[in-house]
Amino acid sequence: MAKRLRSGYTTGACAAAAAKGAALGLLTGQAADQVTIPFPDASRVTFSVCRWQPEAGGAFLASVVKDAGDDPDVTNGAEIVAVAARLTGNELPPGCVVPEAGGRLLLCAGEGVGMVTKPGLPVAVGEPAINPVPRRMIAAAVGEALAAAGEQSRVMVIISVPNGEVLAARTLNQRLGIVGGLSILGTTGIVRPVSAEAWTATISASMDVARAVGLDEVVLSTGRTSERAVQELLGLPEEALAMMGDYLAFSLKAAAAHGFRRIHLAAMWAKAVKAAMGIPQTHVRHGALEADEAVGLLARLEVEPALLKELKGANTARELYERLMALGRADVIRLVCSEAKAFAERTAGLPVDFYLVDSRGKVVERV
Repeated sequence: MAKRLRSGYTTGACAAAAAKGAALGLLTGQAADQVTIPFPDASRVTFSVCRWQPEAGGAFLASVVKDAGDDPDVTNGAEIVAVAARLTGNELPPGCVVPEAGGRLLLCAGEGVGMVTKPGLPVAVGEPAINPVPRRMIAAAVGEALAAAGEQSRVMVIISVPNGEVLAARTLNQRLGIVGGLSILGTTGIVRPVSAEAWTATISASMDVARAVGLDEVVLSTGRTSERAVQELLGLPEEALAMMGDYLAFSLKAAAAHGFRRIHLAAMWAKAVKAAMGIPQTHVRHGALEADEAVGLLARLEVEPALLKELKGANTARELYERLMALGRADVIRLVCSEAKAFAERTAGLPVDFYLVDSRGKVVERV
């Protein structure tokens, strides 16, 4: 029986818990080993506080270590830090926002939290990359601390992630126009293992940015190798690139919904075969591609029986490709690419240029 994967908590939820811990320290002077905060679904979740300490000028610091469960999140194990201080005056310093109209919280980005520099994201250019739901969660959590202390004060909370800029280099933040660190994300507070939501949200955000800067063509790719190859060939701006991973059908439909005029679809051979077979989700967990299935595809494409016989017994899709190349049958490879293109055009309802990229990172077919 397969092990059930464990859920975890988003950076937004951890930031809200740290913010409440810091605010309680500021307002009461007492350490809190645990804090409980409200979630968007009206549930309540308790977090352990990792660090809690007074800071210079009467401020207080609290932190929470992110537990992403069994999701392979780059921020799993990261320390999410909040520093709270009393606020006087009405100035809005750079890197800060007031999350709620008339609210008593000034929320700021500290070290390791990015700033937004391109349009098309859920928060405005020039603001901290703290998404709307985390902003509301932080405001609600700090509001509970204020209520518990019977305070009417205004509070500034600075969210930081030590080493966040290094971690951000392993994400698509730079391409999305988020510079200097990580995004504080989450729409539910919960991280689901191997989160499809995180992937599809990133795909949609990439397309939002592309449209916001005026682009009407998008490059969908299954990985960095295929993406780089097509980018070098076409020379489109970085904002045109949307890494779709294995979410083929979702990305094709999203491109149509975003109003793009044309799609450039880049893949390596095994993914190209899956696209030609009409498989909407190309990850191996949704079915490893058997070479015999690929030969079956070729039979449906009316490849001559003698060649099918030559290809029988291939162990992998890659071996199938190598056999076709050795036999000088680039025409059959092109036929598969044309079928992948046809599937993509049916799914998106848009013109699609399909690019097959080899293991050296070169475009070897364009249909």
